Amino acid sequence: MPDVKTWFAGRSLGEHREPPAPGRKGALPGGPLALAALALALLAGGPFLFGTYLLNVLIQAFFFSMVAVTVDLLWGYTGYLSFGQSAFFGIGAYAAALVFTHGGFSPGYVLLALGIAIAAAALVALLLGWLSFYRGASPFFATVMSLVLPIVLSQLLLSGGEWTGSSSGLTGYPMFDLSLSAWYWIAGLGLAAIVLLAWAVVRSDGARVLLAIRDNESRCAYLGIRTSRVKIVLLVAAAIVASVAGFGYASFSGVVAPELTGFVLGTQLIIWVALGGRGTLWGPVLGALLINVATSYLSGSMPFAWQLILGAAFVLVIVLLPQGLVPLLAWPFRLDRAARTPRLVERAAGAARVAAPDGPALRMAGVEKRFGSLKVLQGIDLEARAGELVGLIGPNGAGKTTLMRCMSDGAERSAGTVELCGHDIRRLAPEHGVRFGLGRKFQNANIFETLSVAECLRIAGALVERPSLLRRAPTLALPAYALEVMRATQLDRKLAVTARDLSHGEQQALELAMVLALEPRIVLLDEPTAGLTKTERTRIGAVLASLAHRHGLCCLLVEHDLEFVEEIATRIVVLHQGRIVMAGSFDEVVHSELVRTIYAGTGQPTGDAGAATQGDDR
Repeated sequence: MPDVKTWFAGRSLGEHREPPAPGRKGALPGGPLALAALALALLAGGPFLFGTYLLNVLIQAFFFSMVAVTVDLLWGYTGYLSFGQSAFFGIGAYAAALVFTHGGFSPGYVLLALGIAIAAAALVALLLGWLSFYRGASPFFATVMSLVLPIVLSQLLLSGGEWTGSSSGLTGYPMFDLSLSAWYWIAGLGLAAIVLLAWAVVRSDGARVLLAIRDNESRCAYLGIRTSRVKIVLLVAAAIVASVAGFGYASFSGVVAPELTGFVLGTQLIIWVALGGRGTLWGPVLGALLINVATSYLSGSMPFAWQLILGAAFVLVIVLLPQGLVPLLAWPFRLDRAARTPRLVERAAGAARVAAPDGPALRMAGVEKRFGSLKVLQGIDLEARAGELVGLIGPNGAGKTTLMRCMSDGAERSAGTVELCGHDIRRLAPEHGVRFGLGRKFQNANIFETLSVAECLRIAGALVERPSLLRRAPTLALPAYALEVMRATQLDRKLAVTARDLSHGEQQALELAMVLALEPRIVLLDEPTAGLTKTERTRIGAVLASLAHRHGLCCLLVEHDLEFVEEIATRIVVLHQGRIVMAGSFDEVVHSELVRTIYAGTGQPTGDAGAATQGDDR
């Protein structure tokens, strides 16, 4: 096997040649602008083209479309299937109706009603998010919680008696004295503003976080992203938009009823998004407009058959067009992903994200892990310092990966202490460990499969350089050692490639680059060469040796390839049956009769021997 410590000799960081400038592939020039111009033309000329009945239907559909866009942001972009947006729509509608009915109608009351709508929706969303997105909550649980909200709110309104109108709702309250044309333009421009704002956000670097949470929330946590906080903020913003849409709907229609807050409308919103195309922004608008217009004309003449037709259409679209209608209609206007790919640059040297520790970078004392009465780890004492690459070896089932989990997740261990750069991570989530200087590479490549290589790296560096919520940066800054990984594996030439289209070795290298983009002080590597070719192992080994010896990081490596470990490890720690049974140089370990016994399976070390060798390590 080549000496991986000298693999970079003769390779300069300046050798990299930039890939050719990307362009469009099969896209129709000006397509999106033409579609936007057509939509604006229909908005401007609608009152002159459509009759009174259709205008009424479209105005209501515009308000529903605003809410559908928020469902798309939650479901299509973040992966949170929410039935609760109808509740926030109803909160806005009832805020207007209640204030105008029981208070009065004036500019002051209008502002009061709007303020109540926004504040109530935000508070309810904050409470719902806190209950739904706690650590360990499953997506299914969050969806069920969103389902409960409209049911509870509907029951509250039904039990409100004359004050809320009960099942009859509220009607006949004072309204704005505006023409139908004015309402059409107000609702249409409001919808356009929401879509444009959402479009500006979702195409930005910051919005890649939403897609990353949808793809792999666990990986986000190990990149230091507080996913619960992100989802709560998005839910509150979506609730505010839905409440404003409900306020507008009530102000236009003059009628509110408990059905506006109910489960049925919440389900319809999801159907509209699914039919139009989730994750598209335009899809929810198209779905809401098509279904509402078709329903207004067909439900009266064929009430029962129409529901059957609508259900059949929904099933057909889900089966034949799982991405919805908009992706099918918009394919000629798609841009090549490479047209949005940033240029790699080395991150400017500055203050370190995490200060170098005075003592050990990693310290474990008395760490245990139990599953009921089964002890998986027992009495683990281990220290590792900056500049060390510690190889952690042992037979299958020795507890190596479990030990890695205890190092990175404060809630994993059953007893003992783990300190990262002097910080105790007791009961803290993985994102806190990342903020203390930890980076973890998993055994199987743990990446964001639907994002491009550049987008994965952008998310990985979000803790160091917060991405913008309104634009895309033309450059992507990475630390020098992350650039080494990219250039050693030629990933710097595949920035526009979707991560799931990479080879296994390239995915492993991408995850390593993502971890290094965090600028960690401690790097945990769980079989980073699993499934790689000999050449790929050599390249990755050179990078790992460089991390410890050139850049002064503390690295812990779990690996079964002893030849690979010999090339790069500073010292070796042997784990067997949940205990550290030996620690020392590579030669001491491989020539130990104790280690031979463990790997041969002809016996097991005695407790005294294990304790003695572990004591030598201390």
